[in-house]
Amino acid sequence: MTARLNDDFPDDDLDQLEDEDLSDDWPEDDLGEAEDDSDDYDGDQLDLAERHSLRRVAGMSTELEDVTEVEYRQLLLERVVLVSVWTTGSQEDADNAMAELKQLAETAGSQVLEGLVQRRSKPDPATYIGRGKVAEVREVVIATGADTVICDGELSPAQLRNLEDEIKVKVIDRTSLILDIFAQHAKSVEGKTQVELAQLNYLKQRLRGWGGNLSRQAGGQAAGGAGIGGRGPGETKLETDRRRIHSRIAQLRAKLRDMDSTRETKRAERRRHRVPSVAIVGYTNAGKSSLLNRLTGAGVLVEDALFATLDPTTRRTETTDGRVYTLTDTVGFVRHLPHDLVEAFASTLEESTDADLLVHVVDGADADPLGQISAVRTVLNDIGAGDNPELLVINKADRASEENLQLLRTRFPDAVVVSARTGAGVDELKSVIDGRLPRPEVEVRALVPYSRGDLLDKVHRSGEFVTTEHTADGTRIVARVHPEVAAEFEEFFEG
Repeated sequence: MTARLNDDFPDDDLDQLEDEDLSDDWPEDDLGEAEDDSDDYDGDQLDLAERHSLRRVAGMSTELEDVTEVEYRQLLLERVVLVSVWTTGSQEDADNAMAELKQLAETAGSQVLEGLVQRRSKPDPATYIGRGKVAEVREVVIATGADTVICDGELSPAQLRNLEDEIKVKVIDRTSLILDIFAQHAKSVEGKTQVELAQLNYLKQRLRGWGGNLSRQAGGQAAGGAGIGGRGPGETKLETDRRRIHSRIAQLRAKLRDMDSTRETKRAERRRHRVPSVAIVGYTNAGKSSLLNRLTGAGVLVEDALFATLDPTTRRTETTDGRVYTLTDTVGFVRHLPHDLVEAFASTLEESTDADLLVHVVDGADADPLGQISAVRTVLNDIGAGDNPELLVINKADRASEENLQLLRTRFPDAVVVSARTGAGVDELKSVIDGRLPRPEVEVRALVPYSRGDLLDKVHRSGEFVTTEHTADGTRIVARVHPEVAAEFEEFFEG
């Protein structure tokens, strides 16, 4: 998940790209599987090693009172009850939604004790599940000893307040849960800024006042004994908090605009050099990072968890005929991705919008792969990337059932089936990507002197050779190149 901001392309020579990390900061996804076999090399997993570097040694202490913050997630996990309202779809859809909520809760660092699903035509506007069911949830909370209730939906401020008042424990919704996971996993400056912006946008509508928070704060020097004329009603503590949040949001947006201009400069360099870009998109934990590692040897973080990758990673690679292109690993999507999160990550989502080809990775072993595809395409449409060329890749073929694979092959006959963990199908995927990349528009026929090897190198980098012939006077070529490169061959054209 490490993001490196050094993907500038040299002005005159793309050779240096071999040694550069082309990493745009994008919250990035993703995950994939931890490799089981020593032959399956996913690069140096330094981030993963760091994340797992602290472990409690069993039996060394009988007192768990002095627990460090690092150990909290492993020793004092929140005990949660999951609550969902089933409004549409089949029973299987409801079960899949609850299973995903359970994964999200465990990724955030909690112990799931119970899951409750209610069938309703629509959520209750006051309590999400209806007042009768609130009492039942309260009984389950008491019986299990839970300290948190997580609802599978975005709750309004009134629903949150009413549920907490009735159930008497902390209540959070799906949006807050996802924001918490993002806050845990963000590492780059831009990733942390984007997450904070999304959190503040979510929080500003849900501030609550308790007791003194609603009291008036004296303005000016009144509190210091300014005397007559110096006293006023002032702001409530709630109003002060809301004003400070709006001020902080403005600062974060300005900060992101500065970062976005830096990224746009890097994109402009790639466009100037006519370097095609490929973005790997897909559902969270579909194996996008594993696939990037398999295709480029990038060595980015791979972990079997939701939203393990938030910062985008871009790597340079080549087609079989030597054309250079970039491959970007992006953040994973999920059903009902919070609107505030999409808005906050708008600048880094542009990696998908600007891509010449989207490699859409699907988890073939998932219980509902068609639902994953639909959810990802919904988000792509929301960010303006729905019309980009798409190549569907069915990953985790080594784990997927034959029934799932047959269903996906029937629905998407042009899809490529691979296993990033074992490497099966990866060579076919490379070949398909090569064929789907944009090709140069102009055909040139020239006799290039041996002293102008730089021109042949440009064809290697950004064009493609049709034929080559070495003669006494130079290299006779037929090649396809971009118009600006074709102009450099004019003096060597053959009739």
